Amino acid sequence: MEHVTEGSWESLPVPLHPRVLGVLRELGFPYMTPVQSATIPLFMKNKDVAAEAVTGSGKTLAFIIPVLEILLRREEKLKKSQVGAIIITPTRELAVQIDEVLSHFMKPFPQFSQILWIGGRNPGEDVARFKEHGGNIIVATPGRLEDMFRRKAEGLDLASCVRSLEVLVLDEADRLLDMGFEASINTILEFLPKQRRTGLFSATQTQEVENLVRAGLRNPVRISVKEKGAAASSTQKTPSRLENYYMVCKADEKFNQLVHFLRNHKQEKHLVFFSTCACVEYYGKALEALVKGVKVMCIHGKMKYKRNKIFTEFRKLQSGILVCTDVMARGIDIPEVNWVLQYDPPSNASAFVHRCGRTARIGCRGSALVFLLPMEESYVSFLAINQKCPLQEMKVQENTVDLLPKLKSMALADRAVFEKGMQAFVSYIQAYAKHECNLIFRLKDLDFASLARGFGLLRMPKMPELRGKQFPDFVPVDVSTDTIPFKDKIREKQRQKLLEQQRKEKTENEGRRKFIKNKAWSKQKAKKEKKKKRNEKRKREEGSDIEDEDMEELLNDTRLLKKFKKGKITEEELEKGLLTSGTTSVKTADLGISDLEDDC
Repeated sequence: MEHVTEGSWESLPVPLHPRVLGVLRELGFPYMTPVQSATIPLFMKNKDVAAEAVTGSGKTLAFIIPVLEILLRREEKLKKSQVGAIIITPTRELAVQIDEVLSHFMKPFPQFSQILWIGGRNPGEDVARFKEHGGNIIVATPGRLEDMFRRKAEGLDLASCVRSLEVLVLDEADRLLDMGFEASINTILEFLPKQRRTGLFSATQTQEVENLVRAGLRNPVRISVKEKGAAASSTQKTPSRLENYYMVCKADEKFNQLVHFLRNHKQEKHLVFFSTCACVEYYGKALEALVKGVKVMCIHGKMKYKRNKIFTEFRKLQSGILVCTDVMARGIDIPEVNWVLQYDPPSNASAFVHRCGRTARIGCRGSALVFLLPMEESYVSFLAINQKCPLQEMKVQENTVDLLPKLKSMALADRAVFEKGMQAFVSYIQAYAKHECNLIFRLKDLDFASLARGFGLLRMPKMPELRGKQFPDFVPVDVSTDTIPFKDKIREKQRQKLLEQQRKEKTENEGRRKFIKNKAWSKQKAKKEKKKKRNEKRKREEGSDIEDEDMEELLNDTRLLKKFKKGKITEEELEKGLLTSGTTSVKTADLGISDLEDDC
């Protein structure tokens, strides 16, 4: 452990409450970090702050301490239902973490109450808890906080409760204003009083500061804390105690390299990042089966209720593997993470910095490794220039075991694995196509056959990106995938029931006109409209030489011809109908009979 300090807490120009100093001693923080010594005095002196510091530099205490000190200095004591401070953070895990740190500081001050509002919990229970215990300091995610402002019918008038607000903190501020959060933040800000102190904290903020100012800062003081020494001159955005590596390997070698690495580092704690939720589900199950003697856990954004439990459990582990998406990339403090492994590079460069920052926190050492395909190697230079994040090469590991046949056998033994593999492959390609750095990560350069082998697929999935392409280097398994059963007997029973139902429907519908089910409803509707317009145009052209009063008779004849083609009337009935209409001189070709095949 390497101490990166800026003097003791007693050396601050604004003295801290003795009980706050006592908690800091108990937690083992005798000294401040640079971001704390720069931010706390300004925040406590009625200044709005926009703070940028490398990840793992102690930003959480840089806003928790001023929040408490400001509330302690209030002339009028806060009532149970009055809100003095709100801390907004983008993810549940980060909110839980901040709430946990805050609880340590709240113990000596029973006059204050805190409350945590995050997704995955019953909002009705949150309302009841606030009404019963109050919440002078709220730690929340944007969606749940916005929802609470709309709960007036349930007896919670939060808009009135926040009139006493002193401090607003936006942690991981740049991401909070990303698409998906911006609307919620704007709604929340409308309810808050203008006379307040606002703090914005993030590891990558400079590019977004101008946008952040409009979020409610009044003449903010901008604080940028960099690493000392050589790192300071290069404005490096990752901690100097972090060793950053990259490994270049083919798509069908990447999984073998990952498993080999994890097997050789079983006693350490790892975060393994994938690009999509489906990839986390699939590879998490694969690693659980192939890396024995290690606890493997999975976490991603689509998990509703298990996330908090998994996160808390993994934090307590001495060693283990957490397979995750970027939901774990921001602000999360997991003790003693040795390696951050990026199996898939993130969709944007700033996320790379945040992922790496889950290790080498607060003076500790740590390492990070990103796996790159040969065509992606220029990403290393891009990161060095764009993110000031230098990487050193790690050579491909030798004598690795080929585990891809085992992946295939797992898929053949359990349909759940087979389906997860297909979903993971499709989601990976879709995510790859949306990569921000699309000059390096180009979909057209991907070796789909090698990628499919790397995923251990039994056959190529049907998807628009692969339409019309041939894959001679990929050999599908000579097995009908419909025969692969679920290991779960209940799921397999349901599948068999569904297959039986489909067979019955197929038998019943034989000879009938088939409805195209594999096309979107909107596309089918558009096709019908296009066909209708084409027919109307043809009829107009055909009827240009016919008087208006004859048009009705002509249309009647067309209908008769259609009925005849469908076998609904006989030839005699057709002739009789044409004679009745008095337009027998019009030839069948003039009535578009040649095109009626398409209409039937």
